[in-house]
Amino acid sequence: MKQMILLCCCLAGVYTVTAQQEDSIRRTTIEEVQIQAKRAEGVSRMSGAVGGLNIGQDELFRAACCNLGESFVTNPSVDVNYNDAAVGARQIKLLGLSGEYVQMLGEGLPASTGTTMPYTLGYVPGAWMKSLSVSKGAASVKNGPQSITGQINVEYLKPEDEPGVSVNLYGDSRLKTEGNAMATIHLNKHLNTVLLGHYEHDFGHHDDNGDLWHDSPAIRQLHLQNRWKYAKGRYIMHAGAGYLQEEREGGQMLTVTNPFRVLLNARRAEAYMKHAILLNRNHNTNIALLANGFLYQLDGTFGPKLYNVDQRNINSRLVLEHNFNDDHSISTGLSLNVDCLDETLTFGQRPLTTEYTPGAYAEYTYTPSYRLTMMGGLRVDYSSLYDRTYLTPRLHLKWVPDDHVTLRAATGKGYRTPHAVAEHHYLLASGRTLVTDNILPQEEAWNSGLTALFYIPVGEKNIQLNAEYWYTDFQHQAVVDYDSNPTRITISDLNGRSFSHTAQVDASCDVTEELNLLAAIRYNHVRCTYGSELLEKPLQSRYKGLFTVSWKPMMSIWQVDLTLAINGGGRMPKPYTLADGTPSWDEEFPAYPQINLQLTREFRHFSVYIGGENLTNYRQPNPIFNAGTPWNADFEPTLIWGPVHGAMFYAGIRIN
Repeated sequence: MKQMILLCCCLAGVYTVTAQQEDSIRRTTIEEVQIQAKRAEGVSRMSGAVGGLNIGQDELFRAACCNLGESFVTNPSVDVNYNDAAVGARQIKLLGLSGEYVQMLGEGLPASTGTTMPYTLGYVPGAWMKSLSVSKGAASVKNGPQSITGQINVEYLKPEDEPGVSVNLYGDSRLKTEGNAMATIHLNKHLNTVLLGHYEHDFGHHDDNGDLWHDSPAIRQLHLQNRWKYAKGRYIMHAGAGYLQEEREGGQMLTVTNPFRVLLNARRAEAYMKHAILLNRNHNTNIALLANGFLYQLDGTFGPKLYNVDQRNINSRLVLEHNFNDDHSISTGLSLNVDCLDETLTFGQRPLTTEYTPGAYAEYTYTPSYRLTMMGGLRVDYSSLYDRTYLTPRLHLKWVPDDHVTLRAATGKGYRTPHAVAEHHYLLASGRTLVTDNILPQEEAWNSGLTALFYIPVGEKNIQLNAEYWYTDFQHQAVVDYDSNPTRITISDLNGRSFSHTAQVDASCDVTEELNLLAAIRYNHVRCTYGSELLEKPLQSRYKGLFTVSWKPMMSIWQVDLTLAINGGGRMPKPYTLADGTPSWDEEFPAYPQINLQLTREFRHFSVYIGGENLTNYRQPNPIFNAGTPWNADFEPTLIWGPVHGAMFYAGIRIN
């Protein structure tokens, strides 16, 4: 690419000299010359004070990437696991903690709260995503106080992207089919739109381990979105709306007499808008109004238990940003979040929960040179539900002592309002009694971290070596307790200590222009007080090892992607003694390996891919405890620590 650009420049220069020499004979006018280069769309490091990764489409397409939950296969920092074997809820784990402590954003706007959290990863089709950004720790205060362990922001395909139509079709050996269609239309030079459509359907009812239960629920989902952009002069507007409908069918096979059924029917309508006016180009002074909201309804059947919920959420922000000069900039704004949950359970109506949270923030960035960046933020919020005002401070430092070394330090506080049943309603599939307070105290935690990035020259290439350490300490936490009582699952406020230590080292290198390697190791040390004991968090792997290979031979016409992962063992909830004197389950679960492989062939206007996941065919033995007696109190399908189904093969085509 560099050689091509140099050749174009040389030819342009020669042409200019020749034209000047022949000016007396004839005059030639070149109206416009464009030299274009394609930007790398793999993985890049965030350049600001807040560290993290930007993940482009090229990296996302290294796996099937049917949805957001499958986008982290090659990422060493983020784990995605099933929460249970009944409803197929999947959740991110970051810094050794559950996904509710990660703030999920869609184009910088809050994406999920409350009831939607267990299924958010399945609500974002992979083909719709243009890129992802993943930051760890307490991130910017702009988006609210919720981020404790990190932020994940999804950037969708843009209305201003090149006009055209793209289609993605997918099918796998488990009889899941999926279709995506995306169309970008430029109506005029000011107004653009993009239409997004997604449909998936699981036709199979699989029971690989013969326990007469679905290994994972059959899902049927329809998702539509329409996004717009209008830009004229100093004014820019983004707006859009979407609708999702999903059905999940799990539980025992229908061949069983009086089967234990798990049925979920969800409907979600959403809309967003962004208005921005550039007041001063020289100082990048702009004012913006951002707002989004959703309506979500879920009707759930968990054997004999019913759970219905209506959730309504509106979030809005008024933002002013200004650069005083190259060294000093500020962002400040006002926010209002309104969240309302109306829940009904088999055993009664839960109190209607409505929370109004007005807030204000200011974030100052000082950059005296390219080697030093300091960003400090403070926001103040008031919760009507708790009738309290609270402060959220955050500080980020970046120092580049040498062109081959980048150091970062971060610390900050985070708060979030827990919704015990809404966020953990999959626990209703358990035979145990779910016990929780109607309103739990706000969760509150400090998070601090150190990262060091080294660029190590090896010949003409660089090895990127990244080392990091993060510590999270909770003052209040909604604790899911399996240990204190074998007949109950209790969700209550922390009564003692809860913390996590996470250390990670990863290295990546472009060995050649065709071959990229990544290796990583991560260790988690997570403790929480259950009852009166400080114990290791159950169902959490202590370590993870990851090795990936991406090979693009023959000028990237072919691409081979291989991912090897080792997931470390961990603690199970305390077993109890059965009638025959044996323990209900082992005290520990073992480490297990996973291998994923994908082969892609690029053509001019389309690409074809085939692959396999979990090629080791490793499955958690007996993921459902007492699967034959689901109507009893000792039935337990929620103790999931590993894969619930074996090897899976898939194929697909992407048409542009």
